[in-house]
Amino acid sequence: MPAACDPSRLPQPLGLSAAGLIEGLPDRWRIVDTLGYPQDLWNPYAGNNWLKADRPIPPRYRERGPLRRLEGHDGSDWFLNLTGIADSVVEPRRLPTPRAGPVTDGAGDLDQIGDGGQLVLAQTLALEAVLYQGNTVFMPPEWEFRALPVVNLNYVTAEERGVLKAPASADTSRGDAALGLQAFFVDRHLRDVSDRYDFDSVRIGIQPFTADFRGFLFNDAPLGVRLFGIRANNRYQYNLGWFRRLEKDTNSGLNDVIGGDLRDEDILVANFYAQDFPRPGFTSQVTALWTRNRDDPTYDDNGFLQRPAPLGIQQPREYDVGYLGYNGDGHFRRFNLSVSAYAAVGDEDRSTFNAGGGDIRAFFLATEASKDFDWIRARISLLYASGDDDPFDNRATGYDAVFENPLFAGADTSFWIRQPVPLIGGGRVALSGRNGVLNSLRPSKELGQANFTNPGTILVGVGADLDLTPQLRVSVNASDLWFDDTASLEVARAQSGIDRHLGLDLSAALTWRPLAIQNVVFRLSAATLIPGAGYEDLYGDEWGYSVLGNMVLTY
Repeated sequence: MPAACDPSRLPQPLGLSAAGLIEGLPDRWRIVDTLGYPQDLWNPYAGNNWLKADRPIPPRYRERGPLRRLEGHDGSDWFLNLTGIADSVVEPRRLPTPRAGPVTDGAGDLDQIGDGGQLVLAQTLALEAVLYQGNTVFMPPEWEFRALPVVNLNYVTAEERGVLKAPASADTSRGDAALGLQAFFVDRHLRDVSDRYDFDSVRIGIQPFTADFRGFLFNDAPLGVRLFGIRANNRYQYNLGWFRRLEKDTNSGLNDVIGGDLRDEDILVANFYAQDFPRPGFTSQVTALWTRNRDDPTYDDNGFLQRPAPLGIQQPREYDVGYLGYNGDGHFRRFNLSVSAYAAVGDEDRSTFNAGGGDIRAFFLATEASKDFDWIRARISLLYASGDDDPFDNRATGYDAVFENPLFAGADTSFWIRQPVPLIGGGRVALSGRNGVLNSLRPSKELGQANFTNPGTILVGVGADLDLTPQLRVSVNASDLWFDDTASLEVARAQSGIDRHLGLDLSAALTWRPLAIQNVVFRLSAATLIPGAGYEDLYGDEWGYSVLGNMVLTY
């Protein structure tokens, strides 16, 4: 018998007593010791790495830190999980860009629209630390402390002056660095309500929160208090929360916890999930959200006015809006389905073009259906956000979200969703913000207020994901984009007869995971917008494009 197979050379199991009787192990991580796994702190998949919560924090570290001051605990059930992320972006693009006026580098050219070529370089470094207590195989942790500081370095070049900073004579390049805090909270397990560990917990601090499956309404990392829990063996889930949004860093979009303040915007949200409803494999959710906005006027770090929007009457606005919605996600037999519907009802003291303000009545509907054919998933996407048909009356019917970040119709590989396309000649606002699908006419999604006097959005799209190998996926998307109503655009631009057809957004993306895991991911995508009649009315017939090179490394 080979020596490697000699039973006498195997370690004695810890679960046997001196008499040879089987005894239970005091905890599950002793099994790792018994099997003889070596400790490798650099390998997140080593299986014996206390930095990745495979085992409790070693005593020599617990005795030095704050854990030693916890009465009644010896620290043997405290775990630490560190995650490091490096996200690198290279993004050449061309989008409609205004001329800077008397100091433009295109002297003698009377066109309002200049050279739209730009290059974005960005490096983001994030370190997430999670400290928690409890045996969490089946039950929630008793305590959880989480911090997620993020550093962003970015550099942008443009062909036109006055684009990257407000002064018309500003340079055509800009470098910036930012430190943000995307999570900083404590989570306390309040109680178990069943022997299946249905529970109630409370979370206080800066915390990520998504109001629905696809990020259509509110997907942010605000400061707040959230009560949440599950019932009926995790079939039902609920959230009750109060949040205050933080000011964002202008160029990175991170929470500005150094120079920024809390915004004067209260958000109350309640949602309820029911798994396997109306049938197994499908989850239904209802959401009620109320936002009260009293934001003060502000300029961003580049000198551009953000609140109130530099459009229309340009006066400070206050509004109260309630959203009531239904969301569903899952499958019916072999068909996958995701659906989201919202009604927005409220009032504002002033609207974008009407100093008298009035009522807000707007609607939103989006759905995506797909089917898998072996290694191919084909899908159809539909989206409708109502537009405003009379900017001067006392009813605003253009739908806008609180803070969208949609995973829909290609997401950030799409030109229209990825890029902030400015409204040239009508006000210093964007038709749609970066990483947003709604034509909301905000200065920016991060710093601007919601605007319910907008042209609305219609999207009809098709796409497919092709898993060529376990490591390689190719995604293609085609979306036909329309305005719901161009009345607000015609007023802003003092231009009649703007067509509703925006154009055709075409994109393709390649995702490569060389190790077949999420720790090393490369993405390369390209997108273009073939102008429709409405886009040509606003910007001419030049095609816009966006190329995204992205590398994500995770520990």
